[in-house]
Amino acid sequence: MKLPVYDKTDKQIGEIEVSDAIFARAWNPDLIHQIVVAMAANRRQPLAHTKQRDEVSGGGRKPWRQKGTGRARHGSTRSPLWKGGGATFGPRNDRDYTQKINKKMIKAGLYVALSKKITDGECKIIDTLAIPEARTRELRWVPKSTLLVPAAGNKDIFRACANIQKVKAVDAHSLNVHDILKFKNLLIDREAITNIT
Repeated sequence: MKLPVYDKTDKQIGEIEVSDAIFARAWNPDLIHQIVVAMAANRRQPLAHTKQRDEVSGGGRKPWRQKGTGRARHGSTRSPLWKGGGATFGPRNDRDYTQKINKKMIKAGLYVALSKKITDGECKIIDTLAIPEARTRELRWVPKSTLLVPAAGNKDIFRACANIQKVKAVDAHSLNVHDILKFKNLLIDREAITNIT
């Protein structure tokens, strides 16, 4: 299929031939949902942590003898039954939330998301995203909520957009479903098309 190529003034200056396998996939919401949930789970850090009875300080001595007092038997004051004791079934920071995503699923999800952006008219191929210097003012023409995919070696654009809210630059090899869905607009450098695999 052919896609129009625009310049920085949003004027069409030509066309480019792209692969149907990447930019003409059918929408698959179930696949996209599974990938987004898995990516969120893989970023999750288990910070909440409670101590169990063996981790709470104290409680080494038996509070009273086993028999003869008339009271219930206890071996430690750090039992979950006691005030100041360990927690029962509390959150632990050693829990693993990661989910496995197959490489084929990641690739297919990326192509589906790109195709959806093309269908919705939210993805544009730009002739060049190169800027003369790494300054924020060079990206004044970029609309809000935009993901930029510059050509390989264009490092200035990463520094230029670092101070702009809702604008992010990502390498073509690092393009992922989460970033594509997070930003409304997607601008891809013409030279970066061949690096999207």
